[in-house]
Parts: sequence; C-alpha cells; structure tokens
Amino acid sequence: MPRTKLRREYHEGFMSVLAIPATRGRHANVLQHMAGYFKKQLDEESRRELSGMIEEYRKGELPLIVPVTMLRHYVRQFASDYLKGQLYLNPHPKELALRNQI
Repeated sequence: MPRTKLRREYHEGFMSVLAIPATRGRHANVLQHMAGYFKKQLDEESRRELSGMIEEYRKGELPLIVPVTMLRHYVRQFASDYLKGQLYLNPHPKELALRNQI
C-alpha cells in the first residue's frame, strides 16, 4: 500500500475512534471486562468489592482511579501478563494525575 494511502487511512481510522466520547459507562464496561480476568482467582467478597467499586464509579460516586488502582493491584498479585501490557491501566506518567478528574 502506498505510504500516502496508508497515512490517510490510518488518520481517518484514528480520528473516527477519537470521535467516540469516553463516558463513565464505557469506562465501567472496560473495567468489568478486566475484572473478568480475575473471576477464578478472587473470592466472592473480593469480586463483590471490585464490582461495587466499578458500579460506584459508573454512578459518579468514586473517581476512576479507585477501581483502576484495585485492578492494578490484582494484575500484580496474579501476574496477568495480558492485562499488564494494557495501556489502559497506565496510559501516562502518574505524576500528571490526568485520570483523577474523570
């Protein structure tokens, strides 16, 4: 594929994805999918706690960083290589604290 066509198609695809707003509901959906990776490792109480955090975030009662931090903990605890490689959990330097207001 010629470089100019590839650049144009990439740009169009990238911009179309950026046009989709990141809502609480969409974030909650991502968090629930990630939580599913731990359904066999977590006991019932821990699953309920994580699910509750995600729901409280969805309702606007908790900041996004709370369930994300818990998921990061489980990624480390259970060595989930797939989730460890996901930028969603660490999209930028923590010093910027960009997610604290989402």
